Order: sequence, then structure tokens, then C-alpha cells
Amino acid sequence: MTEAASRMRTVSWEDPLRGAAAGRELSGLEYLDALRAGRLPAPPIALLLGFELVEVKPGHAVFSVQPGEHHYNPIGVVHGGLLATVLDSAMGCAVHSTLPRGSGYTTLELNTHFVRAVTRETGRLRCEAEIVHGGGRVATAQGRVHDEGGRLYAHATTTCLILSERSR
Repeated sequence: MTEAASRMRTVSWEDPLRGAAAGRELSGLEYLDALRAGRLPAPPIALLLGFELVEVKPGHAVFSVQPGEHHYNPIGVVHGGLLATVLDSAMGCAVHSTLPRGSGYTTLELNTHFVRAVTRETGRLRCEAEIVHGGGRVATAQGRVHDEGGRLYAHATTTCLILSERSR
């Protein structure tokens, strides 16, 4: 057996509770815009997996990720958890973008459909999400992951519980 080449990835992040505390003083859209613009620190999960919020407007969020070898599962393709996490983040942010100051959300349900495998050769992926229903206690959203050529890789729906300041 030959010795395999070693690979390494180092991730650094700031205290995520600082950004969360600042977010409670802003509307959902203001908070997400501050994250996107770098005025608040990126969440550690985004740094760890290498995805970023690239666009946000009321009821709509877009994330981008460059799949790499460090995302691979044991069978030699990108783990579905990467796409599920990006979809969960984008759909949650679509919901969050509609919330008033002091409110938040948590995912109650995530239903993801994978339609083709992703490898590092797939190239940059774009995850677009939009709110379907925004209620006072429950919101739903849908999202899709496409490559730069428009090919679909996964799509999902979510149900989110809206959290008021009192329930957080």
C-alpha cells in the first residue's frame, strides 16, 4: 500500500453569539444584509463548509458554494449534507428576511430531494430560496440548487417555527 498525500483545511471564526446578539436589535432583512456585507461575522457553519450569502431581499435569499474534495463522502462524491445544509440556510434566511426586529426562527422540517451527484468538477453552485407562506407562528419556503449552467442538483421545502422575543 502506498502512502496517501495528506490534505489539510483550517477554519477560523469569531464568537457566533456576538452576531446573534446584534441580530436581535435588527429586523431580519437588516441582519441578513449586515451578514452579507461583512458588517457582522459569518456564522461558523458557513466558514466550515465554504458557503456564503450572496443576495437577500424580502422573502428571498441566495447562497453560493464551491464544492471541493473536502466535502466528499466515502463513495467519492460530495456528501448530500452539504446541499441539505445550504438549502436549509437559504430557505431559513428567506423566512428570516421577513421577520421584525427581535424575532427569529427554527427549522421544524426539512424535506430535500437530490437529483444528481455533485463532485468538485461540478463547479460553483447557486442555491436560491423563496418564502411560500409567511404566517405569525409558522412559515414555509422552497429552494433549489443549480450549477452555473442551470442544471438542477437538489430541491427542498421547509417548515419553520417563528420565535418571538419572548420564546427565544
